[in-house]
Amino acid sequence: MATNYSAVRDDALGDSDMTDLLAALERREVSSEELYDAARERLREAQEVLNAVVVTTEVPSGTGPLAGIPSVLKDNLDLAGYATREGSRAVPDRVHTKDSAFTSDLKATGLAFLAKSTLPEFGLTASTEPLLTGPTRNPWRLDRSTGGSSGGSAALVAAGAVPVAHANDGGGSIRIPASCCGLVGLKVSRGRVTDAESEKFLPVSIASEGVVTRTVRDTALLYSLLERPMAGLPPIGHVRGPGKRRLRVAMVTQGVPVQQVDAEVVAAVRRTGGLLADLGHHVEPTTLALPEQFGRDFLRYWAALAALLQLAGGRMFGPGWDGDQLEPLTKGLADYCRTMVTGVPSMLRRLRAFPQTYAAMFADCDVILSPVLAAPPVPIGYLSPDIDPRTHIVRLLRYASFTAAQNVAGAPGIAVPAGTSAEGTPIGIHLGGPFGSEASLLQLAYELEAAAPFPRLPVPKR
Repeated sequence: MATNYSAVRDDALGDSDMTDLLAALERREVSSEELYDAARERLREAQEVLNAVVVTTEVPSGTGPLAGIPSVLKDNLDLAGYATREGSRAVPDRVHTKDSAFTSDLKATGLAFLAKSTLPEFGLTASTEPLLTGPTRNPWRLDRSTGGSSGGSAALVAAGAVPVAHANDGGGSIRIPASCCGLVGLKVSRGRVTDAESEKFLPVSIASEGVVTRTVRDTALLYSLLERPMAGLPPIGHVRGPGKRRLRVAMVTQGVPVQQVDAEVVAAVRRTGGLLADLGHHVEPTTLALPEQFGRDFLRYWAALAALLQLAGGRMFGPGWDGDQLEPLTKGLADYCRTMVTGVPSMLRRLRAFPQTYAAMFADCDVILSPVLAAPPVPIGYLSPDIDPRTHIVRLLRYASFTAAQNVAGAPGIAVPAGTSAEGTPIGIHLGGPFGSEASLLQLAYELEAAAPFPRLPVPKR
């Protein structure tokens, strides 16, 4: 039995990224119909192996600059004519009559959605194994997690079923699956792109919409089309290559509080730091200047969101909501929230003040280099939703504690591939920057991609 899986074959999609496919469309070497047909066949086959699709869709292409490119939409945004299940058995299978705002933005670029992709229940954990659809498998090694919460999208892009896919990030949910699947995953600054409608109702806005891709140039092109004007801040623009400015890079290999990071991950971070130094950047090892209270506060906020879902799910999702069908992790987080409800106001005050704390971390550096995760992709089942919630939470905190700072601060962060583990699974590194520094992060990612080309999933002979 094969241990990995690639959907790449000799068809219209080939092994091309989105940028090459757009050039082929312009030269009329392929048609949009040929690309859609190839992607549909790849999605059908990939589903049998990866289990990354919730439902296939029939959405016509738009007329934007990316017209002809097939994609998938994560199943926590609405797509007119289809249900949005949020990875949860509790959410009714009710067809929506209009698109979410960011769905409309993606459609306006010309992307065509051929499926909706899997996620863990409400995106609450870092592995895509919902009870609603079952575990999604990592194409690099089928017994490993794709990460979460955009794990279905990441699996399909990594396998080559589609060149780009929608993702979003409330605590690392773009960057974590990008790391697990060998992809590029940029979370932008708060307000750079259209926010999910739910964000305006939350006491602390943490989520950003976006995409996962296989190349830096695809990510750069997409965000140049998706970004909105921001008062007092220059646009990202279309970043086309490395920058000339040499940066001060703070290299971090341990989380806060001090957590055990796998030796292969530490080696990947140090190797990247050495590469950046060779490229002329000033790299300085340091410790992450986060207050220890931050991790506890973020967990409490995460638990509060689960409690809100449990309490108000009927009003949020309408008739057919069945709170009894919530997964044990969601119920466990909600129970935890009720044990510390008196501490919620002070927790919210600290999280709202955190953007100033985060900004101060860049007084002596321009970018923070760190792991994305404390280990390579974990086995499927390690973060299963039906294990004891306390065990799940402890494992989650030890595994995925490097990415939440940018969510609370509203700042950008990007995950890029940095090699593979001894078991053949991807390892990603994380570059975090101050508010508004997406262009600088993309320029740095271009340098890394050119100096140490990203590993590619082996393509089997067919």
